[in-house]
Amino acid sequence: FLEFVENKIKKNIKVENIIIVDNSSYHTKHKSFDAEKYHLSLDIESVYLRSIDKIKAQREIMKILSEELKTKINALEIKIR
Repeated sequence: FLEFVENKIKKNIKVENIIIVDNSSYHTKHKSFDAEKYHLSLDIESVYLRSIDKIKAQREIMKILSEELKTKINALEIKIR
């Protein structure tokens, strides 16, 4: 699934590098934990995303992953460098 997310982002915006970490194992004791959903941390290096407003850049990532956020991703942390 992580490779799918990476490819989907790369297909839709120009990124120089992307690191995706699955942090789901850190959230197993949370009341809202769902083993079917992921807690992901994205570290994206992108000249394009840095060139636009920070909130707009994060919204663009959220829009690209909108379907996955409804079905497979419970939490998403986005860091843009």
